[in-house]
Amino acid sequence: MGNKKTIVSASVLFFLGTYAFAQEKKDTVKTGNVEEVVILGSRSGARSKTDSPVPVDVFNIKESSIVLPQTNISQILNAVAPSFTSTIQTNADGTDHLDPAQLRGLGPDQVLVLVNGKRRHTSALVNVNGSPGRGSVGTDLNAIPSFAINRIEVLRDGASAQYGSDAIAGVINLGLKKDTGKLTGQLTYGGNLTPTANDHTGDFDGQNIQVDLNYGNKIGKKGGFYNVTWTSQFRNPTYRAGTESGAIFNAYNAIEKRALNDGVNLSSLFANINSTPNSQQLINYIHQYAQGVDYFTQTFQNQIQGANTISALQGILNQDVTNQELDYRGLTRKDYNMQVGQSKLNNHQLFANVEVPINDNWKVYTFGGYSYRSGTSGGFYRRPNQSRTFTGLYSNGYLPQIGTDIQDLSLSAGIKGNWDGWNVDFSNTFGQNSFDYNIKNTGNTSLRFASPNEFRAGGLQFSQNTINLDIAKKYDVWSGINIAFGAEHRYENFKITAGEEASYATYDVNGNVWNNTTQRPTDFFGNALAGGSQVFAGFRPENAVDKNRQSVAGYADIELNFTDWLLVDAAARYENYSDFGSTFNYKLASRIKLANNLNFRFAGSTGFRAPSIHQIYYNVTSTLYTNGQLREVGTFSNDSKIAEDFGIPKLKQETSKSASVGFTYKIPAANLTFTADGYFTRIDDRIVLTDQFTGFLVNALGVNGAQFFANSIDTETKGLDVVITHNARFSDVKLDNNFAINLNETRKVGGTHTSPKLESLGLENTFFSERSRVFLEEAVPRVKASLSHGLAWKNASFYVRNTYFGNVTGADIIDANGDGIVLPNEHQTITDKIITDVSVAYQFTKNIGFTLGVNNLFDIYPTENLPASSNNNQFIYSRSTSQFGQNGRYVFSRININF
Repeated sequence: MGNKKTIVSASVLFFLGTYAFAQEKKDTVKTGNVEEVVILGSRSGARSKTDSPVPVDVFNIKESSIVLPQTNISQILNAVAPSFTSTIQTNADGTDHLDPAQLRGLGPDQVLVLVNGKRRHTSALVNVNGSPGRGSVGTDLNAIPSFAINRIEVLRDGASAQYGSDAIAGVINLGLKKDTGKLTGQLTYGGNLTPTANDHTGDFDGQNIQVDLNYGNKIGKKGGFYNVTWTSQFRNPTYRAGTESGAIFNAYNAIEKRALNDGVNLSSLFANINSTPNSQQLINYIHQYAQGVDYFTQTFQNQIQGANTISALQGILNQDVTNQELDYRGLTRKDYNMQVGQSKLNNHQLFANVEVPINDNWKVYTFGGYSYRSGTSGGFYRRPNQSRTFTGLYSNGYLPQIGTDIQDLSLSAGIKGNWDGWNVDFSNTFGQNSFDYNIKNTGNTSLRFASPNEFRAGGLQFSQNTINLDIAKKYDVWSGINIAFGAEHRYENFKITAGEEASYATYDVNGNVWNNTTQRPTDFFGNALAGGSQVFAGFRPENAVDKNRQSVAGYADIELNFTDWLLVDAAARYENYSDFGSTFNYKLASRIKLANNLNFRFAGSTGFRAPSIHQIYYNVTSTLYTNGQLREVGTFSNDSKIAEDFGIPKLKQETSKSASVGFTYKIPAANLTFTADGYFTRIDDRIVLTDQFTGFLVNALGVNGAQFFANSIDTETKGLDVVITHNARFSDVKLDNNFAINLNETRKVGGTHTSPKLESLGLENTFFSERSRVFLEEAVPRVKASLSHGLAWKNASFYVRNTYFGNVTGADIIDANGDGIVLPNEHQTITDKIITDVSVAYQFTKNIGFTLGVNNLFDIYPTENLPASSNNNQFIYSRSTSQFGQNGRYVFSRININF
């Protein structure tokens, strides 16, 4: 609470001080008459932010890229926009390679992303792991180079009636650069300089090199242009694990190692330990090589020598000998750490923006790009004492890696102009995102010696094509009327491609695919050896899908300026989907000018989010870490027979009702602007991923758990956004100050929409679990605030930003207060923190500049996990919450060029 008071008090004092100073020195301050304008949220064209009937933030990315430590869109917005949350994930499979983004505490799939005002396609990835946004399908903002962006507009209001599905929380519009006649570029190098680097041994990790180039030029003499951006990023991983504290080696592993050293591989003597014809030979070898383990006590040696059957040896050789065996092998516990932290990433992006006038009234345009991202992240260590590890090949175990190849393609083309007083825009926008898995440094344990160490595990692909016709006209009636209407057709396709056989299959002792009747290979202790590539089993042929759907929509929008002080905006939209039916939504917004510089605004709307085609058809079997255990969990598609048997109903759209009310106030003499907006959003039939059903319900499915997508709950979100901006000019000095705070709370309301069958079995709390509730309500900060200052003096620029991240809650159910009792809703609280960023830039010539800066200057980390959530001291910090990440202090330098 002290941190909250500090940041709010400092902000109030600062802005009051600048106001007083401006009153005294107003004759020396150069005040600009041009106010920042917004396009998003209205079909009538640009208007000032304070005159908009709905709240819109505008961030000038082109200017701020000089000083900001962050270099991708998600992390930039997480730093500068309090209503936006996105952090780098760890040990969450494919989610490690893109950052789920949330607006106003709602889901990643409840915010719509536009590029140049056109709908952007979503990612192919479905987030099924234990991280914020679980079960959602978001837009991969990092597939677009931030250096191609001129500015970002964030509409913080429900807008489904204007823009269609997904715009429940709001809309983000990325405006591309249109610069001509110059080449600009940046070379950025940075990394994490922190004592916790390299698994808390210190020094430097997470090195990041990024090259950005942008060039534009004119086409013809009537305003045509092209602008092209290229970005390449090379990011190293960070390592934030502690020291592995669990059991690693058992006595059998020690004996096996002594035999290997003598050229004898004990695993070659049996395939299934329960039917070993040469069992006496194996017993003799164990007796022989046990004598070479010098730290076995004489008593233990006597027990081994006296055990003359396999079952007798199994009963005593499971003894933990980790510390002694590590010493013998010259290893340490840190050698068995997971790779916890940001993943390794190579990212290459090309983006273009082109406009060509045909005549004085019409122009054609196109924009889009291609990106290729390859990433590598670590899974859970396969230790020698586990049946998941075939020690005949990996006597020391291994750390499997998930490799991803992410390709993203987008192209929008259209024609716009004026036809008899009507503004017409006709366009086609295509987008495709693919996610292919290559699992490395791993094995299919059931294949034993025949296992490869790398597998093509299949992939996901999502394609979307959108055709838009938008028509608008202004009438000089009253103080202006704008009428707009249009239509949209959208086609979507979702594919799952199967991996190679060895990536998903389980094999029998003869090396053939197991048919549920033949004998499976085991480890020495009789545990069946798992099939599929360890850490991520490939998609099976029965998982493969190629599904599509279509939707058509029509909308109408009218904006009435009855007088200069009263504006009313009304919109309605009808949309029909081929898979679940139709929906009708509307919106009413108004702005009342109470005084020259004081506006009151309010809005109310209904909205919807169609179930993503991924959520309907996605199905896979994955290894998931849940409540301290690794489980093979099947995610079954909504249209499957299994979902039907569980009583899971067909997915339908989420529906919403939103309301907002606020005011804007300007003090021109001080160049101060205040905005405050309260909001409320009710969402019915919200789609979530259920928890894992276990036991007799799934015994016949070949998995440890089963989960489904379902319209499970209703939620209410309420909150407040406050934004204060100030700028001033004092001779050669330019000063910009910004304060913003977002307060939000999301709560499940009413009962869970459990299927009758599962409700009769008392499984309502599995349909929507306590863990899922935390992801929904408490995994992202309910309070987030930022205070930033930018000072430019001649050729130098200085930038300071403090960002406050409120409390979040860990999803694990543990004994958080240490009283020895674990309550069903007891969780650890991850406390609030303030992160400070500082940077200094200097322009040496008109062509060359240099920036030096630090993100997280004071090396702040989240609250450490309690031991029960740390997975043997591997997850020092929570991986199931979203605050500011766990990488610590990041220092960077940047060369800026402009020719």
